Amino acid sequence: MLLKVDDVRKTYARTRPVLNGVSLALDTGQTLALTGESGSGKSTLLNLVGALDGFEGGEITLDGTKLSGLGDAGRAVLRRDTVSLVFQQFNLIPSLTVAGNLSFHARLAGRDDPAWTATLTQRLGLADLLERYPENLSGGQQQRVAIGRAMAMRPRLLLADEPTGNLDETASAVVLDLMLSLVAETGAALLLVTHSQDIAARLDRQARLVGGRIA
Repeated sequence: MLLKVDDVRKTYARTRPVLNGVSLALDTGQTLALTGESGSGKSTLLNLVGALDGFEGGEITLDGTKLSGLGDAGRAVLRRDTVSLVFQQFNLIPSLTVAGNLSFHARLAGRDDPAWTATLTQRLGLADLLERYPENLSGGQQQRVAIGRAMAMRPRLLLADEPTGNLDETASAVVLDLMLSLVAETGAALLLVTHSQDIAARLDRQARLVGGRIA
C-alpha cells in the first residue's frame, strides 16, 4: 500500500478539532477524489499527507515511511523525493522562466531528465512558452506549468488541492485531462481535493469528509 492514513487527528490552537479519526488508503496507480464542505478538513488532510504539517494522533504511512516519526529534515526529504503537490494558486517561482519552473523540483530530487521534461513540455502545450515568466501566462497556462513541475520528478504520489478552482470550464477540462493522463502514464497515485462532483466522478474512487471523518 503506497499511502495509509490510520485514525489521524488534527486540532488547531489546541481547541478546534479539524480531523477526528480519518482513515483511508491509496495504492500505486490509484486515483482518489476527496470531497466535502468548505472547512471540512480536506486541505488540512492533504497538507498532512504531503508532510507540510504535523498531526496529534494516528499515523500516516507513505511509501513505507511513518510520518509521525519525521522531523523537519525528514519531511523535507519526503516532499523532495516521493510526493509532488499542485495547488489552486499555482505557486510558480516568479523569478524563473517556464523552463526553470518545469525542472525545479526534478533538479532538487536529483532526477532532472531532459528527455522526460521535453515530453512533458510537448504534452502540456508549453513549447512556445519556455522563455516566458509566470506573470506573462494565463491561469490555465500557469496550472499546466505547475503540473509539469510536479510530474517532472516522477513522484510516487501526486497531491492536488482544487487544481482547477481558479480556471474557467474549458481550461479546467484541459488541465484535468492532462493530469489524469500523466498520472496514468507514470503509474503515480493521485489524491485530489475538489468541490466538484463532476471532477470527482472522473477518478477511480471518492471519499467525503464530514465532521472530521470519512463518511
